[in-house]
Amino acid sequence: MRPELDALSAMAQTNDKDDSGLPITSQLFVIRRDKTTIPFDAERISNAIARAYQAEYGDAVIYTYHYSRIIKEVTEAVVEVLNSRYSTGGNINIEEIQDQVVLNLFLKDQEAIARRYKQYRESRAIERANRALVSGQELPEISLVYEDGSEHALNWNEIHRVVDEACSNLQHVESRQIVAGLIDAIHDKMPAVQLPEALVSVAEANIQVEPNYRFVGARLLLARIRREVAQELDLQGTDGPVLLSEQRDLETAYAAVFAHAIEHGIEAGLIDPRLREFDLDLLGNALNHEFDFKFARLGLQTLYDRYLLHKDGNVFELPQVLFMRVAMGLALNEENKVAKAIEFYHQLAQHDFMSSTPTLFNSGTTHAQLSSCYLSTVPDDLEGIFNAYMQDALLAKWAGGLGNDWTRVRAADARIKGTNGLSNGVIPFVKLVNDLAVAVNQGGKRDGAACVYLETWHRDIESFLALRKNTGEERLRTPDINTANWIPDLFMKRVEKNADWTLFSPDDVPDLHDAWGAEFEKRYLDYEARAERGEIQLYKQVNATELWREMLRSLYETAHPWMTFKDAANIRSPQRHTGVIHSSNLCTEITLNTSDDEIAVCNLGSINLANHVDDQGNVLTDKLRETIRTAIEMLDNVIDINFYAVDEAKTSNLRHRPIGLGIMGFQDALIKKRISYASAEAVEFADQSMELISYYAIEASSDLAATRGSYESYEGSLWHQGILPIDSVNLLKEERRLLQDSDDTDDCYCEVDTSYRLDWEALREKIAVQGMRNSNVLAIAPTATIANIVGVTASIEPLYTNYFAKENKSGVFQLVNEHLVRDLKSRGYWTPELIQQLSSTEGMLGSLDLPKDLKDLYLTAYEIDPRWLLLCASRRQKWIDQSQSLNLYFATFDGKRISGKKLDLVYRNAWKLGLKTTYYCRTREASSIERADLDVSDNRLTVVSSSREAALDVASVAPARSNESVADFALGESADNSDVACLLDDPDCESCAG
Repeated sequence: MRPELDALSAMAQTNDKDDSGLPITSQLFVIRRDKTTIPFDAERISNAIARAYQAEYGDAVIYTYHYSRIIKEVTEAVVEVLNSRYSTGGNINIEEIQDQVVLNLFLKDQEAIARRYKQYRESRAIERANRALVSGQELPEISLVYEDGSEHALNWNEIHRVVDEACSNLQHVESRQIVAGLIDAIHDKMPAVQLPEALVSVAEANIQVEPNYRFVGARLLLARIRREVAQELDLQGTDGPVLLSEQRDLETAYAAVFAHAIEHGIEAGLIDPRLREFDLDLLGNALNHEFDFKFARLGLQTLYDRYLLHKDGNVFELPQVLFMRVAMGLALNEENKVAKAIEFYHQLAQHDFMSSTPTLFNSGTTHAQLSSCYLSTVPDDLEGIFNAYMQDALLAKWAGGLGNDWTRVRAADARIKGTNGLSNGVIPFVKLVNDLAVAVNQGGKRDGAACVYLETWHRDIESFLALRKNTGEERLRTPDINTANWIPDLFMKRVEKNADWTLFSPDDVPDLHDAWGAEFEKRYLDYEARAERGEIQLYKQVNATELWREMLRSLYETAHPWMTFKDAANIRSPQRHTGVIHSSNLCTEITLNTSDDEIAVCNLGSINLANHVDDQGNVLTDKLRETIRTAIEMLDNVIDINFYAVDEAKTSNLRHRPIGLGIMGFQDALIKKRISYASAEAVEFADQSMELISYYAIEASSDLAATRGSYESYEGSLWHQGILPIDSVNLLKEERRLLQDSDDTDDCYCEVDTSYRLDWEALREKIAVQGMRNSNVLAIAPTATIANIVGVTASIEPLYTNYFAKENKSGVFQLVNEHLVRDLKSRGYWTPELIQQLSSTEGMLGSLDLPKDLKDLYLTAYEIDPRWLLLCASRRQKWIDQSQSLNLYFATFDGKRISGKKLDLVYRNAWKLGLKTTYYCRTREASSIERADLDVSDNRLTVVSSSREAALDVASVAPARSNESVADFALGESADNSDVACLLDDPDCESCAG
């Protein structure tokens, strides 16, 4: 029982003796509605009244003296009446007790609570009636109305069969509970088409109590999908498999359905006719229908709504057909197509590796646009700018996300030589990108998505920072696209020194765009000197710290522009010999060269790390290596099969062959290892796991080169020079050392761990002989949507929460952390009272009476100091040749704003820890946590009563130097403190698509 109800019960029983002194509870028995009797217990009255108050006013109300006193007095009054009527004991009907409760609530002027109490009684009555119905006593007669207007009685035997089948082999689920819920959810004369969704929704409603109901919901949805596919493929007759039958029939049905589905898609013009070249019977027999049972409801619903192919709105693919179709599309150019398709299929179907959303959308179709994102740089002339718009539109049409570098476009008030007029600057052109993203909505599947980048020295940077704000002139705002700062190291040095910073128009300083590191500093200082001499007229001097402050303010208020670091990206780039990285992509994990001739392309997929850690917490290294080898081959195949909407993308992709293998389920892997995200052990695991992935991925690419050849621009690359990602950290350290002045001896602008465990020298020797198939191999994407499909936490994300409702285009889903529930059940904590508490705290455990080890293990994103996320990211970054989509979370308490000092500390350390990019800054009012600030003890954040600022004492993080102006930095007003970033799995956001 909840503690507060214990107290209320004790108060209610103060008058539990009659005039003779005998306890009334020992002599009075209650006749329940099922005719059984139980001893009278005043605690039940208190509990029921308390629940009525909670339903009306929320959980906190029962802690207040006023309402707890009313509960006590009403309970005492009911006990007194019963004591008077039944002074010698006896049996009393439960309705009489409840009538007395309602009467006394009215006497206390608590009409609203009386109504709530009556509703509670009625709902319990309905539940009991349903249970009786399901027990076989009685079932309602329901007629279903079909599309042709005909009516047919609902077949309850069929309902029982379907539900029993969906619950089979699942622990802690009851089919009768779902049938009982269905009785409440349906009505006579309801459209028959609504029945399958009603069944799924009823199962979904039970997830908060038992997570296994998410698999029940998925199986019920699968039954619906089977019926739709059978109808579309006309397979319900005697000549074909009867998909309306039981799940066990899928073992034979899948093989026949597969060939029909492929032929149906080809005839409809949706599937590539080359798929007929495969042995369809052999591939159909290779499908494993049991893999369907891996899906939770959210994952299968996502597939159903967005990924399974359909004709005229009718689905004709089953889940395993989808995965085999994708595998066939990726195996089109393989020598042994069938064997490779089966190999690829098993990786996808077992959820060990998952291709990115565009690949799942389009592989094996007539428009095989399989790549995720495209990066371009926009020139400073009208024809080039509008050509960039055309390229963006064509790429977005086929589900490509866009990353645009706009740094070359001249600033406002710059001279236009051709017309002798003045430029309006870069902002109006960026506004058109916003409108283009809305207009070209990726073939109608989801909204267009783009991120625009601008370097920090651009004279329009201050206007750029305001693009995402919801105040000011509308024509200078871009609410539908993302923005990012592309920051050179020299600016960060000026911030450290609280020095001045000069803003230029790029037409006056054209070579800064392509310069990085020491060369950038040399040229920038020369331009500053020329400006001081009057040789450059259009420039502006600002204080670097003040500009940094505005960058942080905008980041906090709008989650934009994101902080990304130009020099770390270029210095450590394997392709620095062939060009310059001018921006990242839509999700900040891709760092590839761009030019007027080349649009960079990112080809993505992600390892499910949770599937490569066993239940004892051991990393399955052999399985991990094999998964990665297959994944690298699948990603490399994307490059040759891909449909290219523009020639510049094809040129770049075929010349350099970059891929981006990432991970998801990192948090799930930590839980399996019993490691808190806010711990030194998590930092070590981030390092260890990413080293394994990096080693196996680079090895796999080199082994591919041995049979397929190295990529065209391999010679001269860092790979060719024997410099691997772990080695390139030293290049960054050397450049940052040169960045320091002579009086900087106490500072270090690059604090990156360079330890390793594996035999990297042997891999260097292999590369020296075999070369590399891909210019870039690793990048960690957000993966939110494909993580939903697989059923793990997205990417490298911490737990968002343990218990919540999630809404996206597919609907509202009740989600609960299955790992937490398993732990709570094993220790006897999983009770209705705790479930209610979890709901009230939005899944945060900090204020609940639970063991410390569970609170540590299941910390949520806003309970973890963001610097732990930085430390883990830094350890990963040393192994990655590209970057990672790193969200940072900040919580506020008691309405207090996040201190600018802390924001400054976090983002300066992101730079010093060698990160190439960061992603969203997510902020939230932590109203559901105990009303106190966060502090750190025992290497994790805990809720404490003091008001002092949270601090983190981690030896490997050197705090950024905080001069007075930064320490006193106070953020401006914001409309609210809710999470200002996009939803974690917003299907309309390319950033979330994985």
